[in-house]
Amino acid sequence: MKKFLKVLLLAVVLAFLYFGFTTYPKLDLISGFSAKSVASGHFIDNRPLDLIEKTDNDIDMIDLAKNSIDEAGKFATSNIYGLKERKAIYREGLGAVLINDNFDVSKPYLLPKRTKLENNLPFPYGNNEPKDTAFSDIDYSKLKKAVDNAFDKTGGKIKRTRAVVVLYKDKLIAEKYDTGFNKDSKILGWSMTKSITSSAFGVLAKQGKIDIYKPAPVTEWKNDERKNITLNDLLHMNSGLEWEENYSTICDATKMLFQAEDMGKVQLDKPAQFKPNTHWNYSSGTTNLLSLILRRQFKTQQEYLDFWYSAVIDKIGMNSMIVEQDMSGTFVGSSYGWATPRDWSKFGLLYLHKGNWNGEQILDESWVKYTSTPTNTSEGKYGAQFWLNAGGKFPDVPRDMFYCSGYQGQMVAIIPSLDMVIVRMGVREGDKSFDFNGFLKDIISSVKK
Repeated sequence: MKKFLKVLLLAVVLAFLYFGFTTYPKLDLISGFSAKSVASGHFIDNRPLDLIEKTDNDIDMIDLAKNSIDEAGKFATSNIYGLKERKAIYREGLGAVLINDNFDVSKPYLLPKRTKLENNLPFPYGNNEPKDTAFSDIDYSKLKKAVDNAFDKTGGKIKRTRAVVVLYKDKLIAEKYDTGFNKDSKILGWSMTKSITSSAFGVLAKQGKIDIYKPAPVTEWKNDERKNITLNDLLHMNSGLEWEENYSTICDATKMLFQAEDMGKVQLDKPAQFKPNTHWNYSSGTTNLLSLILRRQFKTQQEYLDFWYSAVIDKIGMNSMIVEQDMSGTFVGSSYGWATPRDWSKFGLLYLHKGNWNGEQILDESWVKYTSTPTNTSEGKYGAQFWLNAGGKFPDVPRDMFYCSGYQGQMVAIIPSLDMVIVRMGVREGDKSFDFNGFLKDIISSVKK
């Protein structure tokens, strides 16, 4: 019996040591992810806690978190076995922000000035309900089957699609939502937000206020080898700066999103590993650095806040969109854009029409061509904060498709050769759960040749 107890005690000690070595360092990130997810999902999209825990936070390790919501205080807290409690607060008009002990919650803050598009036009160029349209070259039964197939059957949790929106020749031809979601549901785009950030630079370029081919205006780099990095290099994820992005472990990206006060500064402080334009490396830190650079182009914080919305977002009627900030007040341009699936489709439509929105040229055609042209060393899979199919990632989809892409399978697919935009929002991706190639192929095949 004594021998058994000794063995049991040894096993417990070893298990505790293993937990401490492998898991404890992750607890701060886990509770941070959970608190931020709960605060944003609940206060931005009115999701109840149980829905968030069952559908947003049912990720390995994240599901260990114990969460609570304070309705009166408008914040959420999360901890792991009582350890590493994190807090995320909600501010109307700004969304949620994950805070630390240094954050002064009583400090006044500025709000972006928004202008809601009121033109009495039907969706997608307005916010009224879309008109019924029937195209003779669309096989609607085939289209419905393709859209239905993107969703799980009742009770299933494999494909986990939340929304599908399909635009064809400027008309809504298909739309479907999972249980608990509808056309007014605001859904996090994750890295699709990077494409919004790129668009802000596109407007500045159109206005002649920046030259993307000149060295990036980062004073901290002026006396070292990074001084030659251009905005073009940053937009193309081709700067050569050190960065690790691996969401299965503790890395630069996870520490930035769930610990950093100033997310743009994380990439700014990284050393150069390669010469610019020689080594493509996907980096959310780079996009947040771009957001910080954008902030520095304006004299005041108010101008910076307003620009994102007045230049693109509200200009095309994406009135549901909220881009959240980090603790320093910089938009998290890499990851934290929320909008309805319909509004995400409007963004795709802007690029489908080469920057023209219902007759107004918001972006130069040359900018859209620039964003959809393959980056050097990316093997045809990346442009300027947009993903591309030029390299054939999706073999049964036209090579001219370019798309916004986000964690867990968010997508705005833009297919110029078919005059089509396809939006899919969900909480799972990968060939074993959601087959994007098959999904896109099935929808495209509904267009009669």
